[in-house]
Amino acid sequence: MKLQTQRFIDRWAGQLLCGVVSAWVRFTRLFRASVGPCKEPRHILVILLSEMGSIVLAGPMFAALRRTYPGVNIHILQLKKNQEVSKLLQLTQSEFMHTLDDSSGISLVSDILRVSQKMHRLGVDAVIDCELFSRVSALLSFACGAPVRAGFTAHTQEGLYRGSFINHAIPYNPYQHISKQFLSLVDALDSAGSVPRNKAAAIRAIPQTTELSVEFSEDELHGYRAKVRADHPTIAGRKVVLMYAGGGILPERAWPVGHYASVATGLCTAGYAVGLIGLKDDALLAQDLMKKVDDTACVNLTGYTRSIRELLMLFHAADLLITNDGGPGHFATLTPIQTMVFFGPETGKLYGPLGSRSAVLESGIACSPCLSAYNHRMTFCDGNNQCLKRIAPDPVLVQALAFLRNGSATPA
Repeated sequence: MKLQTQRFIDRWAGQLLCGVVSAWVRFTRLFRASVGPCKEPRHILVILLSEMGSIVLAGPMFAALRRTYPGVNIHILQLKKNQEVSKLLQLTQSEFMHTLDDSSGISLVSDILRVSQKMHRLGVDAVIDCELFSRVSALLSFACGAPVRAGFTAHTQEGLYRGSFINHAIPYNPYQHISKQFLSLVDALDSAGSVPRNKAAAIRAIPQTTELSVEFSEDELHGYRAKVRADHPTIAGRKVVLMYAGGGILPERAWPVGHYASVATGLCTAGYAVGLIGLKDDALLAQDLMKKVDDTACVNLTGYTRSIRELLMLFHAADLLITNDGGPGHFATLTPIQTMVFFGPETGKLYGPLGSRSAVLESGIACSPCLSAYNHRMTFCDGNNQCLKRIAPDPVLVQALAFLRNGSATPA
């Protein structure tokens, strides 16, 4: 199903259904006691339908759930196309991973009904809705039958209505990193109701680690490194810089191809190798970049990795990643590679990769960031993304060379 179709259904049908459910909850509340804190839950469902990179940013939240509720069964509901990451990171047992297939409207509705019935039979105690203002995720949190429902509230924001049945709600804060806000959802489970009303919110710093890891043996990493160099002999004996120039589903997040070509040319001239990564759909973009660079030390690695696990091994085999905002920058935090990530339509202050090995590059022009939960990530930009075009390639090249030569990088 197309993204625009999903947004249309979520906006119109979603708001109507949220209103109906809210009215029903208010009516039945007259005959029921109020729901208190979540004590000794057996089953907690986490709804996380966003991009794969968000799963990494939610790592500290999953760790906090396990520390707060030892022995609890954590269930995860996500889109089918994103489940590979959760399995790789072993966020929970495979039988507790549930998926929605959004390839068509029929399959999506069918899966929603199937998962809702399964959660009812299971007797899930609490649900955490990690989506910001999605109506379908809010309705799912109600449909699963959990008495405690934690999620974000827009409070008095107009145009973001998704009902009033999230009974352990926290205010969405666009000034705090999303990983901190995910942690606040865990705090909300143990509250008497919506927070921070009548309760001081926890004081937290931005998590310095994802608390996630993927184990590789030394032999496995050594063998993969050797394979990469055997498949691309022109990079042998050089430090390798990976570049992800694609924009994914949001092309306005991409730094200009000409800027990437300028940096890649400078790196190759300085004696380093450049590997252009991405999905098979990014192959044409990579070929265009290679023509601009015109150096045998610049190789096309789009479609080279067959899984996220292989992508992580590729990161282990390289020294530096230069990337647009997206999944690769977050996956890189699970490996030792240094990362430079471009932000513009969105901001690193809210979605930046965790840890000390990532440098966020932003221009800071007045209209940046323009994508937010309040506009459903629909930019008013006409495609001329000046926020990224104004990040000049020369300072980026200087920063990259500084790291490759000295092992440290500072923001440009």
